[in-house]
Amino acid sequence: MPQNEYIEESIKKHGRKFDHDERKRKREAREGHKASQIAQKLQGFKAKLHNKKRHAEKIQMKKTNNKQKTGQEPVSEGAVPTYLLDRENQTRAKVLSNMIKQKRKEKAGKWDVPIPKVKGMDEAEVFRVVKSGKRKSKEWKRMITKATFVGEGFTRKPPKYERFIRPMALRYKKAHVTHPELGATFCLPILGVKKNPSSPMYTSLGVITKGTVIEVNVSELGLVTQSGKVVWGKYAQVTNNPENDGCINAVLLV
Repeated sequence: MPQNEYIEESIKKHGRKFDHDERKRKREAREGHKASQIAQKLQGFKAKLHNKKRHAEKIQMKKTNNKQKTGQEPVSEGAVPTYLLDRENQTRAKVLSNMIKQKRKEKAGKWDVPIPKVKGMDEAEVFRVVKSGKRKSKEWKRMITKATFVGEGFTRKPPKYERFIRPMALRYKKAHVTHPELGATFCLPILGVKKNPSSPMYTSLGVITKGTVIEVNVSELGLVTQSGKVVWGKYAQVTNNPENDGCINAVLLV
């Protein structure tokens, strides 16, 4: 076994290889991947020991990071302790956060809907399993059992490849929309489904249930904006169960 610091002496005399730094950087970069591979392969008691060791390492890393963050900085004249910051002079950040909160409240008030809370719809309630295949052994197709809306240019996929089947009897193009201020009801064409509160998937499929916000064509009503432009589309919330009543009743969101 060689004695003394022969490696250090050699480095002092001859220096390192020209690509030493690059190789070192790459080795350090690979360490994380190697550790990950080892952790994935370990099983049983060895895995437990390894996890315990890694846990201790992570705690130590966090401690060192926190120490670096909370390092002593030079205190400027007239500095106030953290706990006294909000007592006398209100900080700009606090003013900004209050402004943001106020805007959010205003926005929430703007979209105040007639039915704020709706019972969630389970997938088993909305979809019915349709068996397909030569021996009816495949169960990947779903029949929608609720009212739906499809656009003007909607084209069905070939029946063999269609996953979600929307029956013609449950497709709706018009809705009975009540204007809350006028107190009158109009039969207006539906432009699209804005949001179904039960699920984003129902929104994309155009499923209309109680509480769904739909967009309707209000050009017949002759509503005009402040600048004099005719309002084309407005949102309305569905207030009934269309699959039970055979029609869509909604209230216009003014």
